[in-house]
Amino acid sequence: MNYNRTYLKVKDHSVSGEVFELRYNSELDMLETFPNPPENKLSEYYKSEDYISHTDSKRNLFELAYQVVRSISLKRKLKLINSFNTSSKDLLDIGCGTGDFLQTAQKKGWHVTGIEPNEEARRIANTKVKNNIYDSEHLDSFKENSFDVITLWHVLEHLPDLDNHIKRFKQYLKPNGFVVVAVPNFKSFDAQFYKSFWAGYDVPRHLWHFSKQSIQKLFRIHGFDLVKVLPLPFDAYYVSLLSEKYKSGFMNPIRAFRIGFKSNLKARSTKQYSSQIYILKLKEI
Repeated sequence: MNYNRTYLKVKDHSVSGEVFELRYNSELDMLETFPNPPENKLSEYYKSEDYISHTDSKRNLFELAYQVVRSISLKRKLKLINSFNTSSKDLLDIGCGTGDFLQTAQKKGWHVTGIEPNEEARRIANTKVKNNIYDSEHLDSFKENSFDVITLWHVLEHLPDLDNHIKRFKQYLKPNGFVVVAVPNFKSFDAQFYKSFWAGYDVPRHLWHFSKQSIQKLFRIHGFDLVKVLPLPFDAYYVSLLSEKYKSGFMNPIRAFRIGFKSNLKARSTKQYSSQIYILKLKEI
């Protein structure tokens, strides 16, 4: 890939304290974290009690707020996948965390399967959806044309070897199936405002940093059309709150709310929300 300049240098604020480069790919309008940690060492960068998607805890106001927002988001995610015209209701959620989305979907008639690399999160998820959550190695074991919908909620940015993963998605989807990808948007106002302190970069756990153009191009190569882009407006507030902590050493909810609100306000015209959902559909055959 054509990575031709350093865009930013960013510190890992959550675990290691190491500094990484973000290198810009002008062909895809995308950033790559450099150096990418070797796959066998990636798990070391997730060893933090603060890695919130791996827990159901409500230890403080921040975690409680996260759980409240997550419950609202679950309803919206379910409404979204229910809107798809699919022949059946077979769902694969990659990076399913503690399984709340799959549990919500299962209660509404979806046949659910999950992939989750974190052992503790996987254990919690398996108590919710009857032991149908597997580790990452199981991603090689699915049959072709198994799923109507594959979802990746803030997961694509974590996956090494993007091309190979997108090939798998295509292989495992039924004809005319859908992939739903939610990722941070480095072109949002809050990203531009916080710069190297922007929590959406989350290096080196986030290996890639996407724009609409990069998502469209990466998936088009493998036979997908970008059907729709939807905002995730809550993310601007959550990310701004974390960014304030990284920038000043403490969470400033008033300032974070102001920046999050301004980001969402500007995005009404620019269509550059802090995080965005991309709905991709296999081209009809």
